Amino acid sequence: MYPGTHADADPDKAAVIMAGSGERLTYGELDERSARLADALTSAGLGRGDTVAVLSDNNARAYEVYWAAMRSGRYVAAVNSHLAPAEVAYIVTDSGAKALVVSAALGPLAAAVAALLPDVPVKLVYGGGTGGYAGYDEFLATGSSERPADQPSGADMLYSSGTTGRPKGIKVDLPDRQIDEPGDVLTPVLRHLYGFGPDMTYLSPAPVYHAAPLRFGAVVHRLGGTVVMMERFDAEAALRAIETYRVTHSQWVPTMFVRMLKLPGDVRARYDLTGHRVAVHAAAPCPVEVKRAMIDWWGPVLSEYYASTEGAGMTFIDSEQWLAKPGSVGRAVVGVARICDDAGELLPAGEVGTVYFERDEVPFTYHGDEVRTREAQHPAHETWTTTGDVGYLDEDGFLYLTDRKAFMIISGGVNIYPQEIEDVLALHPAVFDVGVIGVPDDEMGEVVKAVVQPAPGIPPGPALEAELLAYVRGRIARYKAPRSVDFAEELPRTPTGKLVKRRLKERYAAPAAATQKEEPCETR
Repeated sequence: MYPGTHADADPDKAAVIMAGSGERLTYGELDERSARLADALTSAGLGRGDTVAVLSDNNARAYEVYWAAMRSGRYVAAVNSHLAPAEVAYIVTDSGAKALVVSAALGPLAAAVAALLPDVPVKLVYGGGTGGYAGYDEFLATGSSERPADQPSGADMLYSSGTTGRPKGIKVDLPDRQIDEPGDVLTPVLRHLYGFGPDMTYLSPAPVYHAAPLRFGAVVHRLGGTVVMMERFDAEAALRAIETYRVTHSQWVPTMFVRMLKLPGDVRARYDLTGHRVAVHAAAPCPVEVKRAMIDWWGPVLSEYYASTEGAGMTFIDSEQWLAKPGSVGRAVVGVARICDDAGELLPAGEVGTVYFERDEVPFTYHGDEVRTREAQHPAHETWTTTGDVGYLDEDGFLYLTDRKAFMIISGGVNIYPQEIEDVLALHPAVFDVGVIGVPDDEMGEVVKAVVQPAPGIPPGPALEAELLAYVRGRIARYKAPRSVDFAEELPRTPTGKLVKRRLKERYAAPAAATQKEEPCETR
């Protein structure tokens, strides 16, 4: 199924509602506008297998672009709207996008990106005018709303940052089916696990360019429910949206839980949440105390999953299971979870190793990077894939994660890789050596910290810290930039020059652990 199915049955039903403004996009409108866009792109020269990139704030138009690609056998690449212009341009170029659709709300970013991409044939803007782009609505008007006989299914092509800081495009083969034919993997899983269906109203408070909000929202549309999209997350506004729109399902990252738990008691009690049946969370480890406090408040409606943008596999755990096994991310529901040592040998229950998921076929490749694709595969079984996480299985098959992808920082549910930041700082003349790590933070889970050995003759101190922070913020996305800089006489390195980040992180781990013990109900 797809929006056209539900447009035929109930064209006036809301497919998307913007939580703040109340703006509605009906199934009839979503079907017609995505059909027009698909046809107009065909007339502009885009064919099956081509890529459409979308750079947007949280806006209902983003789903029009998504479904236009999905019903015409194309890839859709949703780009992080908080990246720097050069980073956006890299993804658009690397994906081979022949069309770029942007939101005018992104203003200077959109304009700067257009200047960096003179060779992209189709560049469109919605929500206003921006230099370098044609009008989205005017372009749609050139397309037909008639459904062609052939509507081959497309796929998303999302980007996940690599350990070197270069984003990697995660690409799957286009499915050999029509858009209205069954076969989507995620839809039956979410229907079974969470009761997704036509009577649901799904609150999506996270950025639509992220894999989970985009894909879960698409499943809601496949099944005929309504997506309530927040323009941006705000703790009280999220509770208000649950009450106002009679939300039945929602999805969160742990940082959002923390911010809601910190609301005054009278505010938390002000809103009627009785129709809220399922609260899904993922994207980052949730502290045990935070999750327990949320279950105490909302009841046993929390369900956690562990997965990745790559789609290697998926685990699931509901509230009752979690209360019996706190800290677990559940049992595998997509693929078979395997724990292996560095040589690829299977490990018994309780022993820590690399987390793989066994599938019937290779679930993904990294676009244009055969080496990284092979590195993600088990040395003896190419259909066993990993994203580098480390953990163990208990005797009941429940997975516990004990580490994260090599040195990756997860701040507020967003993945940040230190190497890119280190590469920027290493070029500053006042820096002799640098290491970037994530340090515990009560609200964000982790925040980025740079530890710098100043160049000879350069005095450390607040002035140098401010200079280095401004230097980084001018060169990469601000959310990746360090929150602080510490100075050291020497960084821990091996005789071969490798930075021993484990020792660097240990300097900051102990005090945070002590703080967490003192305030278990207000962690993160």
